[in-house]
Formats: sequence, structure tokens, C-alpha cells
Amino acid sequence: MTKNLTEGEPAGLIWHFTMPLIAGNIFQQLYAFVDTLIVGRWLGVHALAAVGCTGCLMFLLIGLILGTTNGLALVMGQRFGAGDEKGVRRSAATCLAASLIFAAVLTAVSVLAIPAILTVMETPPEIYEDAKTFIVIFAAATPIGVLFGLLTNVIRVLGDSRTATVMLALSLILNIAFEPVFILWLKWGVAGAALATGCGQVFSIAACLYHIRRRLPQIIPHGEDWHITGKDLYDHLRLGLPMGFQMTIIAMGTIVLQVALNRLGPVPVASYAAAMKVESIAIMPMISFGLAMAAFSAQNYGAGKLERISQGVKEAIKMSGGFSIAVGVLLYTCGSFFMEIFVEGESAAEVVEYGRIFLTVNGCCYFILSVLFILRNTLQGLGQTVVPTIAGVMELIMRSVAAFWLCDIYGYLGACWASPMAWVGSLLPLSIAYWYTSRTFFRQKN
Repeated sequence: MTKNLTEGEPAGLIWHFTMPLIAGNIFQQLYAFVDTLIVGRWLGVHALAAVGCTGCLMFLLIGLILGTTNGLALVMGQRFGAGDEKGVRRSAATCLAASLIFAAVLTAVSVLAIPAILTVMETPPEIYEDAKTFIVIFAAATPIGVLFGLLTNVIRVLGDSRTATVMLALSLILNIAFEPVFILWLKWGVAGAALATGCGQVFSIAACLYHIRRRLPQIIPHGEDWHITGKDLYDHLRLGLPMGFQMTIIAMGTIVLQVALNRLGPVPVASYAAAMKVESIAIMPMISFGLAMAAFSAQNYGAGKLERISQGVKEAIKMSGGFSIAVGVLLYTCGSFFMEIFVEGESAAEVVEYGRIFLTVNGCCYFILSVLFILRNTLQGLGQTVVPTIAGVMELIMRSVAAFWLCDIYGYLGACWASPMAWVGSLLPLSIAYWYTSRTFFRQKN
């Protein structure tokens, strides 16, 4: 079922669109916790380390997949908002063709490059083979991940965030269900953990296709809709590839910062890792409001309702900003308690204190992050790619400055300021671009 985001009061539409996204993100974090528990408990410390050390590579691949497929789907959202039924079907065909090309290239490059990357990362010899097995299987399943990402993003951009969340939840539940079978019964080790992810997505893809056939038959291409031109591919990849690249840039920034943290010793590294677990949940509302604005702006841009986009941005900033302030206050007052959940024993007090500092510094700046997500996703929904990419580069630069300069001067505290610095650096070009775009739109309207 589609949802027209071009009619009705923007605040209510954005709110109801965002709530299922927040629920889905929370579920995803719970899955990550259970997945880590299964691997650690059943396969041992070495297996857990092997899977864990590939986390940055998985983040790169997942970010590239989700960013690219989201960009491809936004073109369909624009045409849906414009009421162009033929354009929507043609966009669906183009999205599928572009995704297949993208998946083939990404799979080939990643599978061939992984052994060299693991060597450059100085992966410990005792876990190298398990790490290689896990990430190569994960990379080989890229086409499955791309198709799943495309289908859920298409459903979401057509205004149905609830079904997209249900499909994500189904994939995660199936993943958890398959892991004991592959690991305990079939004895496939870390390979079983990787295969469980792919199998879960395969069943969810089938569910997505069934849903589209039953509820969204109007978007299914037929006949001449499959006559895809070079211009069709360009129009979609022009938005999809830069969004994927932006996620890659952000991932690179986290890797650079991790290298700097590794130089500070095990306690700061452990504190940072645990604090990031807390933050990954804390920033979910801001991420979800940003995703909602991508769909909202894409549909209203296609419909030519430009003033509604500006109104939606204002309402989204109020709602997301309110969440960010509340979460910041919660982390400031309860940061130590949240950190104590993750650590105990020797050095626990030091780890908790380091983590509290991180959560306090970042939590006080969450309002900046909330505005960043709103503006970045809004501009992407409008089809703009250059400025969000520049913002991603600024984020990488600021994190690198913090890693190689502030960490040397202030140690762990310098690392804590890396994210707020990155957010400010990224928000500056986004704010200028949005201000200029708004003025241009209003001139066109008048």
C-alpha cells in the first residue's frame, strides 16, 4: 500500500512515517546484540574476533549498498509524487537493471580485494582464515543484499515505512533462526554465520516481491517499460552512486579514527567501543527522521509542492531536535549507568569514566546531528548529490584532523570531539545549500 505524502499536515505525516523506522532500527540493534552473543558463545573468542575485525568492511559494504539503493529508489519517489504512473513503472525497471549492474561490479571488486585488505589491516594470523571466510561469503552475497535493499527502499519511498520495517524485522528474525542450524547442527562455523544473513534476506526478498505483487501492482514494469535507455540509467545512477559514495566516506572516517584510538591503548579502545554501542541506539530517532524527510521531499518535489518541503523541514527539525535534546540530557545524567552494562571487573571504573566523557561530549551536540540528517536527506530527496557528497568529505576531513591532531594533544578527549567536529563541518555546506535551494524554490513558486 502506497502513502501519498503530498497531501495532509506535514508534521503528522512525518511523525507517523518515522515511528516504524525507529522501531525497525531498535530491532536491528537488538539483532546485532543477539548475533554477537551467538557467535561468541557457540564459536568462541577467536571466531568472535574474526567476525568483529571485519566490522569496518561490513560497514563499508552495507553503507554502499543502502546508500546506492536508496538513491535509486528516490527517483521513483519523485515520479510517484508527480503522479507519473508510467514513469514509476519505468523507474522500477531501471532501478532493477542499475542494481544488477552495481551488484555485479561491487561483488567482483570486493571478493577479489578482501584478502589484500585484510593483510593491510594487519589481521592477526590466528583469526585471518576465519575472518577471510566470513567476509568473502558476506561479499559474495552482495547481489542478495542489493536486491533486498532496493525492494525495502522502494516500498519505503512510496510512503509505506511500516511494511519496509516488517520486512527488515523478518530478515533479522530468520537470520537468528538460521544461525543455530548452520553453526550447531551443520557445524559450518563462521561460514554458517555469514550464510545465515544471506538466507534470511532471500526469504525476505520473496516476501517483498509477494507484497509488491499483491499491494503495489501499479509499479510492476511491463512491455515497453523494460526498454531502458542510457538516459534512464544515468538519471538513476546520478543520484544512487553519490549517496553510496557518501556512506563510504563516512565509513572511512570511522576507520581513520579507530587507528588513532588503537594507539591510545586497550582501555580507551574498549571505552569507545562500548560507548558507540550506546550511541548507536541513541541516534536512531535522528536517523529515522532523516529517512522520513528523504521520502517526504522526494514525493513533494515530484508533485511540485515546494513550500511543503520547507514546512516539513521545519516540523522535522522541531521533532527530531526535541528527541536529540532529550537523549542528550539522558546520556549526561545516566551515561555511567549505561556504560556499566557493558563492563565489569578490572579497569571497569576507568572504562566507565572514559565512556561517560564520550557520551557527554557527543550527547551535548546531538541537536547539530539531528539538523544534519534532516538537511542531508532533504537535499538528496530533491535530487541533489554534489553538496551532500562535499558534506561527507568535510566529515572525513574533520575526523581525520581529530584523529591525527587532537588525539596527539588531548588524547582520548580529542577523540571524543571527533564526531561533533565532523557534524559541524558537514552541516556547514548543507545549511548553505539548503538556504540557497529554498530561496530558488520560492522564487520559482512566486
